[in-house]
Amino acid sequence: MLTSQKELQEYRAQCARALDSQELRVLVCAGTGCVAGGSIKIYNRLIELCKEKGLKVQVELQKEIDHGSIGIKKSGCNGFCELGPLLKIEPMGWLYLQVKLEDCEEIAEKTLVNKEPVERLFYKDSTGTYEKQFDIPFYKKQTRIVLDECGQIDADSIDEYIALGGYAGLERALFEMSDEQICNEIEESGLRGRGGGGYPAGRKWHQVRKQPEKVRYIVCNGDEGDPGAFMDRSIMEGNPHRMLEGMLIAGVATAASEGYIYVRAEYPLAVERLKRAIEQAEKLGLLGGNVLGTDFSFNIHINQGAGAFVCGEGSALTASIEGERGMPRVKPPRTVEAGLFAKPTVLNNVETYANVPLIITKGVEWYRSVGTETSPGTKAFAITGNVKNTGLIEVPMGTTLREVVFDIGGGIKGDKEFKAVQIGGPSGGCLTLSAGQLDLALDFDSLKKVGAMIGSGGLVVMDENTCMVEVARFFMNFTQNESCGKCVPCREGTKRMLEILERIVKGNGTLEDLDLLEELAHTVSKTALCGLGKTAANPVLSTLKYFRDEYIAHVVDKKCPAGACQALKQYKINPDKCKGCSKCARQCPVQAISGEIKSPFEINSEKCIKCGACIEACPFGAVEEV
Repeated sequence: MLTSQKELQEYRAQCARALDSQELRVLVCAGTGCVAGGSIKIYNRLIELCKEKGLKVQVELQKEIDHGSIGIKKSGCNGFCELGPLLKIEPMGWLYLQVKLEDCEEIAEKTLVNKEPVERLFYKDSTGTYEKQFDIPFYKKQTRIVLDECGQIDADSIDEYIALGGYAGLERALFEMSDEQICNEIEESGLRGRGGGGYPAGRKWHQVRKQPEKVRYIVCNGDEGDPGAFMDRSIMEGNPHRMLEGMLIAGVATAASEGYIYVRAEYPLAVERLKRAIEQAEKLGLLGGNVLGTDFSFNIHINQGAGAFVCGEGSALTASIEGERGMPRVKPPRTVEAGLFAKPTVLNNVETYANVPLIITKGVEWYRSVGTETSPGTKAFAITGNVKNTGLIEVPMGTTLREVVFDIGGGIKGDKEFKAVQIGGPSGGCLTLSAGQLDLALDFDSLKKVGAMIGSGGLVVMDENTCMVEVARFFMNFTQNESCGKCVPCREGTKRMLEILERIVKGNGTLEDLDLLEELAHTVSKTALCGLGKTAANPVLSTLKYFRDEYIAHVVDKKCPAGACQALKQYKINPDKCKGCSKCARQCPVQAISGEIKSPFEINSEKCIKCGACIEACPFGAVEEV
């Protein structure tokens, strides 16, 4: 156990020497995506092969110097999830993609024995072959601050984290700064909450620090319920100590002695690694009583949520930790005044806390040199949808949507036309080319001006074949299902909006429905109790604003311009192509096709259920969608 600043510094130097003594480091991505692709089997097989070949292997960092050893480690997420499992070789910086179990023999012989690359596993595209990770276009325009060590260190090792400067921020906060100085530094850095609201973190910490009540809590929101979002999960899995250190610094700044991490039970790997990280920190004296021999004591507990989206809202989250049903409450009082157990509470999300140690160690000027004046730093996004490169990215605040979609994302799949981006999940809005928003800067204030929000960082790219009415229906269905039901505007308003959207996509909508839908959206936004209800209508309002012609086509022409809404599809048989074989009629489940053999058949549109069985059955391509 470390009991002083000097002992921590000596331990850090010892860990750094041990890490530097490893001749090679093999970092097998063990984020959730790569684990699902078989990366743990690859990890185990490489260890077996090294032992068979008589190579010295370290699966855990050994304190004694061992020159010539090979460290084989399970790292966090590298971000390029669709090309996993990924494997990185240091100090060369080589990145192998789509590694298979059968590749292990070649990797062991060529790379681990002969120090030669397996070139066929490098990234290749039309511009060339890239052997190093940060030369690949997907990574080149990224600036990794929060994610800088995800994929670069053993995710299960506190020693590797310390070797690379980990807990130096806590050290400075404990021994060199007052609580007021810490809060001032965070406020001057301009760090804003990365959970979606963008509230200044330092201001929140000051508010808690100044409360007359002496019992305070530090709470980390790791609930992350947006569909397709996995930024916080990747940090918790890949570098849990960075987040824990941020919470510890917040505890020092506000004189809190208890911290709680609220994480989704659907993140079992994150929970496992957080538990291990807490145990490691306690064993070294970085958590628990009298941290590093000081009067400061701090304990961290993990609470697993049951998957309710509404528990991402602060007061619902704290109610859930207390054992109550996760439902928002009326404010004031605010969380900083009466949060967890009715005590002053600092509530930030995973990414916010992960920024804190670097601000304390590298300083305000360094942090403000990245991003924009009002939104300093970086933001992690999960980029998904109809884009060539999907995965986890981190870019400076102020990066344009065009850079994210086309430079990092590689453009639209199948070289189709870009249509829109849904940003901020169910609470966000759509950004579109038609409104000139492709060159919009991605920061808190710019997005707010156009009726969108960063949210937790989910970013779904859509192409020309996406129906924007169906997008609005999808997100409204999600929000309606996740409504806690406490307030009437959200409980009933989202239900009525969903009913209207379902009528529209089925071809039963009217122009009056569009007016009612818009009126309901504005009413719910103004009168709902919490952030979930107030932002629930954003997908509807943004699509009505930028894609109203699609809504009109659905209700007036009874057609879906994107051809995506099944109920609005219409099929006909081209008599010039039909050979009268009757295969389509035999496959139709509702006998909607009739005709005589060797003569063109016809489809009864009133009977047709638009299942598409006839298109698949016809060998001549005579059945066409109109």
